[in-house]
Amino acid sequence: MENLHESVFSWITPRLRQLPWRDTRDPWLVLVSEVMLQQTGVHRVLPKWEAFVAEFPRADECARAPLGDVLRLWQGLGYPRRARNLHEAAKAIVSEHGGVVPSSLEGLLGLPGVGPYTARAVLAFAFEADAAVVDTNIARVLARHHGRTLKAREAQTLADAWVPSGEAWLWNQALMDLGATVCRPRPMCEVCPVAFTCAWRGGGAGDGDGDGDDPSVGSAGVSVSQPRFEGSDRQARGRLMKALSELPVSVAAVSVVMDRPEDVSSRLVDDLLREGLIVRDGDELRLP
Repeated sequence: MENLHESVFSWITPRLRQLPWRDTRDPWLVLVSEVMLQQTGVHRVLPKWEAFVAEFPRADECARAPLGDVLRLWQGLGYPRRARNLHEAAKAIVSEHGGVVPSSLEGLLGLPGVGPYTARAVLAFAFEADAAVVDTNIARVLARHHGRTLKAREAQTLADAWVPSGEAWLWNQALMDLGATVCRPRPMCEVCPVAFTCAWRGGGAGDGDGDGDDPSVGSAGVSVSQPRFEGSDRQARGRLMKALSELPVSVAAVSVVMDRPEDVSSRLVDDLLREGLIVRDGDELRLP
């Protein structure tokens, strides 16, 4: 295990990606980054995170703001439920924790929209606790290194066992970057710092061609191909949310804005209303 740690740390030292949320240990700012990074690439998150934390540098400021203001800042990131959940989490931080982000796994898991990964990420990256995170990149590294498809609980157990005491912040960041840049869906095993102990590579399957023997395929936490965006309900919802971030939209114009038949647009509007992401005011729709 010591050789594994030394190899990863030696590899990451000159390569650690410089990201603004890595320069802070403020748990609120770390939480914002982790929620934004769910299902969204770093390049899209960077400007949004900077704008968001400039507007809401503390949880209480986010909690006091109307949801509509949070959604406007979120525009362009997709999956607006995350913005609603973050707003609800901010309100819970204020009402249940005196405005201070909780520093325990149980307390973090009690926040709206915060699951096992996000809770452990805040523990490791804000509080520098010995917590192991398992995102899609780390899950891929774990499955390949151990040479088998993993269930969620097993992946977490293996990740926990890997964390070097007192080094969780750098260790988790290093594994994330390893999965993002080397142990990718089409891996570059020839430059991997842990190839010498990798069961997949060592077994002769990990030759960098991403063949069907890849144990990460179907492993818990490893992302799969997203459904087609063009023509999807997500695209139509996004069109309406973008329009509403600028001006209210009349109910009569929704089908045109969404570029969908009236029965489809009506169904999607009902969903958005039920989720609390939009409100109806007479014959108009607007953000909350």
